[in-house]
Order: sequence, then C-alpha cells, then structure tokens
Amino acid sequence: MTETQWPEAVATATADEVRAAIAAGADVDATASSEQQRSSAVLIAARAHNFAAFDVLVAAGADIDAQNRIKLNPLLWACINDDLEVARRAVEAGADLERTTRFDGVGIHPTAEKGYVELTRYLATLPDMNVNHTNLCGWTPLLEAVILRDGGEAQQEIVKILLDAGADPGMTDQWGVSPLEHAEKLGFAEIAELLRVAGA
Repeated sequence: MTETQWPEAVATATADEVRAAIAAGADVDATASSEQQRSSAVLIAARAHNFAAFDVLVAAGADIDAQNRIKLNPLLWACINDDLEVARRAVEAGADLERTTRFDGVGIHPTAEKGYVELTRYLATLPDMNVNHTNLCGWTPLLEAVILRDGGEAQQEIVKILLDAGADPGMTDQWGVSPLEHAEKLGFAEIAELLRVAGA
C-alpha cells in the first residue's frame, strides 16, 4: 500500500496490510483526499464492511467519532443507511451517542424518521441514547416518526419503541404542536391511540 493510497485503500485492504501501513507511519485518523466529504479511514472501512480493517484501525486508536464534512462517522452513517451491523460495531468500539448529524439529530433521529425498525429498537436499548433530543428543526425522534412517514406498521412500531424507551409524548415542535396533534391531523389513528395510551 503506497502513501497515496491511504486511507482510501482500507476499503479493500487486509488486516495485515492495514497493520503494515500503520507500522510504516500511516496516520490512523487520515481523511480521504479523493472525496469531497473527506471521510476518515475508519468510516471508509465501515462503509465497505471491511471489518478486519475496521478492527485494526480501532485497536490502533483511530477516532471512531471523527466526522467528515457532512458530519458522518461510522455510527451516524449506519443510522442513515439502516446498517445494524456497522452500528453495533461502532457502539462496541465506544462511539459517542451524543454526536449529531448535520441536522443536529442524534443517531436515533434518522432511524425513527426513515422507518428502520430493528435499528431503532437497538439504539433505544442503549442507556446513553437520548430519545428526547431535539434537532435543528425542533423535532424529537418521536415527532419525526409521526410527521415524516406514512403512519404505517413500521412507524407504529417505531412509535411504540420510542415510547417504551422513555420518549416524552408531550414534547412539542417549535410551534407548540404535539405528536398527538400531528398524528390526528395526518389521519394516523393507530399512532394517535398509542400516544393517548402513553399519556399524551
């Protein structure tokens, strides 16, 4: 692996190749010069599912929380792309659950919004995941789950998950509109009932 190939080459490099590059002086926190976003080596490995390289980088002290120019790191990338395996590995590597996306949401915001049921379920079990974090739009994950999708079965399950994890059904958006009011306005009867049962 030549210097000009680092860190882009970690996408396909073997564990031994990554170790050799680090031993030769490669910076474990270098960012890709070939892409506009300037992703870190550990993010490149995670995106490629090259977990052999990922593990070597983490063991060598790579910053698991380093964010690229659009504020993605392995955990936040996984949350946006419904990648439970990468999310788990990032959390096990010590990922900071308070790091935010470019919309100032924590990882469970995009999973709740996009209808990623199993990933939302996993994130909701993490003690340090703030299910009541308010993002740049003034929305909690619960508000996003109600407002930004179709109210179908996946969103109903996500609303249940969030409520069970301690999401506050009384937290309103920036205009003072509650999740229940949004659900009723959108005609999401099942979600509205879940919110009422939770005390909304």
